Amino acid sequence: MTVLWVSAILLPVLTVAALGLAGLGGAHMAANGREFIAKYSALALLPFGALALVGPRAGPIELPWLLLGTHLTVDDVGRPLLLVAVLLYAAALIATYSSRTERAPVLAGFLLSSFLGNALVFVAADTVTFYLGFTVMSLSAYGLVIHEGTATAVRAGRIYIVLTLLGEMATLAALMMVVDAGGLLIADAPSAVARSGRTELIVLLLLVGFGVKAGTVPLHVWLPLAHPAAPPPASAVLSGTMIKAGLVGWLRFLPLGEVAMPGWGQALVVLALVGAFAALVPGLLQNDTKVALAYSSISQMGFLAVLVGAALAEPEIASACVLAAVVYAVHHGLAKGGLFLGVTVWRTHGDGWVRWWVIGGLCLLALAVAGAPFGSGAVAKYAAKEAIEPVGLLGVELADLLPLVATVSTLLLLRAGWLLLTGSRDRAWGVDGALLSWSVLIVGGTVMTWLLAVQWTPLISVPGREGSALWDATWPILVGLGLAALAWLLTHWGRTAALASLLRRWTIPPGDLLVAEERLARGIVGVVIRGADYVTGRSSVWAAGIAATTHRIPPPMAALENIERRLASWVASGVVVLLLGGAMVLMVVLR
Repeated sequence: MTVLWVSAILLPVLTVAALGLAGLGGAHMAANGREFIAKYSALALLPFGALALVGPRAGPIELPWLLLGTHLTVDDVGRPLLLVAVLLYAAALIATYSSRTERAPVLAGFLLSSFLGNALVFVAADTVTFYLGFTVMSLSAYGLVIHEGTATAVRAGRIYIVLTLLGEMATLAALMMVVDAGGLLIADAPSAVARSGRTELIVLLLLVGFGVKAGTVPLHVWLPLAHPAAPPPASAVLSGTMIKAGLVGWLRFLPLGEVAMPGWGQALVVLALVGAFAALVPGLLQNDTKVALAYSSISQMGFLAVLVGAALAEPEIASACVLAAVVYAVHHGLAKGGLFLGVTVWRTHGDGWVRWWVIGGLCLLALAVAGAPFGSGAVAKYAAKEAIEPVGLLGVELADLLPLVATVSTLLLLRAGWLLLTGSRDRAWGVDGALLSWSVLIVGGTVMTWLLAVQWTPLISVPGREGSALWDATWPILVGLGLAALAWLLTHWGRTAALASLLRRWTIPPGDLLVAEERLARGIVGVVIRGADYVTGRSSVWAAGIAATTHRIPPPMAALENIERRLASWVASGVVVLLLGGAMVLMVVLR
């Protein structure tokens, strides 16, 4: 089994290295070599796929020679998400080559490095390995965002990397305190945080650090910018599995089930609900399919964050909430990743007989995300509703609010579908690898979600076939369809058509809050620059006065200046640094 783990880690690394080395030969040979490697790069994910399917459940495996001692495992949280990552990244890599993506070998290299980090997040059993994987994934994703090289992509990449680094700093500070409290192994982390003297601070940093990746309001602003900038295969993994790394971070390190923290739990629930419902307005006022889908992801991640907040506030339901969150993450990862890949598939297969299969697949995926009966979304949302049944907020039960998220999803998906169907597309390419891998995601998403939910019974309940269960899954979608039909009628009714035409021209820039935040940042920078100019002007006056005073320095001061000049030399300053460093080392040893 150790050989399988080592090969799982090394194979993506070697494939990325081969992509780089292939470019060192002649131009023609380099192009052919990199194209060949990119074509079969999805095979590098097979060892991790084998681990997800047959990896042992008995304790973590230890590789003492790697880093500070690496511990890896495939548990009930990481195993299904690892399988989702393998399927989604493989489909993205196949689509990258089959759909003639520009600079496909480069994109394949960044996808492979992102996958390795993403997979390590799901299988890490110690904090150091988890953070290593999280960082590799986050930094590699920057290459996915800026791949197109346009001004929009560069701006999106800049916003992404700034927020990512801020989140990384918060995460690193939190994990260092977790390890200091005794949480080097992830299995010990929740209890270590609970008994730490800095529990409140650790929880705050964890919520912020992982909240950036999870797209939690108000840290969500990178998502609507990154998705339209990145190629559709990259958008699929960004929304399908990368943002789930933030969720896994919460599930691994927050003291869920260890201690009740109603304040932080309710705060996260409030922010999650704001994201789940407030994403509707900016999502509808978009003219790009992928931006509308990105706001749908923000809404869905708000749904997931509600489960985490409820578990943080109520320890007795933590186990059910964690498993329900994993089932929901599996459903959303495959369904939403399939929708983003469907953008590429539609644009390259939107003509000819294949288009009817593509339209049918897109409809199935959209119904799954909305939570239609018998789909993966119905299973995931039913499990979530059952898990948080006893939890309320301001006198309202969360189980009564969460179904309305399906109404938001329905409206956003209708908008995205309309933009996709009315947008441009290429000639029909016929059946290819992208279409086949996408079809596997459509079928596999529903089957896998049902299997997970049934396997984890009785902690997780699955919807039955009785009329009440079917109606609970159906009415939120019907409300969304009714609102969409009403909006369509108003746009075609004579008395409101002019107003509707005016409203259609209104848009909200992707990133919504980011526009105000950028204006605020520019204002702060302007104030700082003006203040610096003022201080510089005043300091020049002060410097002139000081210079005039130095002519009257008495002889002893001249001697001190001579000593200062000697200390300022490279040799003297180096000696001083060595002496001070040696003194500090001696003090540490003696202590």
